[in-house]
Amino acid sequence: MKKILLGLFIAIGLTSCDLNDNTDMTTNCGVYENMYFTSYPIDCNYTITSMPTTAGVLVVSSQEKMDSFFTPNATPCTDTSIPSNIDFSTTMLVGIFAGPKSTTGYEIAISSIVENDCEVVVQYYEKEPEEGTDTSATLNNPYDFVLIPKTTKSIYFNRVSEINNYMVVGSFGSLPTQDLYSETDLNIMRYLNVPYGNFELNQFNFQSLTKKGNYTEFLKTVPAEILALNGQTKTYGAPNAADQGGIYFQLIQNGVKTTVFFDTADTADQSTEIIAFKKSLQERMASYE
Repeated sequence: MKKILLGLFIAIGLTSCDLNDNTDMTTNCGVYENMYFTSYPIDCNYTITSMPTTAGVLVVSSQEKMDSFFTPNATPCTDTSIPSNIDFSTTMLVGIFAGPKSTTGYEIAISSIVENDCEVVVQYYEKEPEEGTDTSATLNNPYDFVLIPKTTKSIYFNRVSEINNYMVVGSFGSLPTQDLYSETDLNIMRYLNVPYGNFELNQFNFQSLTKKGNYTEFLKTVPAEILALNGQTKTYGAPNAADQGGIYFQLIQNGVKTTVFFDTADTADQSTEIIAFKKSLQERMASYE
């Protein structure tokens, strides 16, 4: 297993490894399990004092190290889900930089974190500008930061492919914002305080649950009527027309997004199969907690 050990900040050639390949390990470290972590939009509360000039990774475990890399913003974010002061007695900040890019449109993101008895593996993906995307000639170094529970285990990075097959589910009603969940075959993310009608999840903070996802098996239960939509949007009933709420479901297959809104009431346009599927979504959301 080819790994990259992380220190405070290390400039590296970012590569990948196989989590099933333990040929260089002499200790039985047990199986990998999902580790809880949360997004941390660093620009909300801090400014990077000196932007790295290479691709690299950063692990911050103390306030002293935090102060050496970041300057607090004069006006921190008002979002209470984003702590302006990180409690380093229980939490660590982990970041990754893609390296200098000559145009906009590049991305790097931490998609999952797993751990066993010996180590933590931070998995990430990178994206280049898609064909036809508007970009500008701006020098930049894309980055992403998350908070993880404090640990003394070795931390490694593993490059993976972006996941293009997953589902999103949530409920909405009288409250102005709700939480949504995305599920892959690897993990489940809870997106916080999502306003109704704005379901672009990359705009919102998230928490990664420790429960393993099971997207492929659940896909087998999606009614053919919904699968046939293939990128279209459909609404059953009149969700929340009388404050009765509704269920939001989005199916992403190879990047194609099919979106469905369900009235919580069993309306005439909902077949027995659709009603049963809607109930399974409600049960699935309850199981995430």
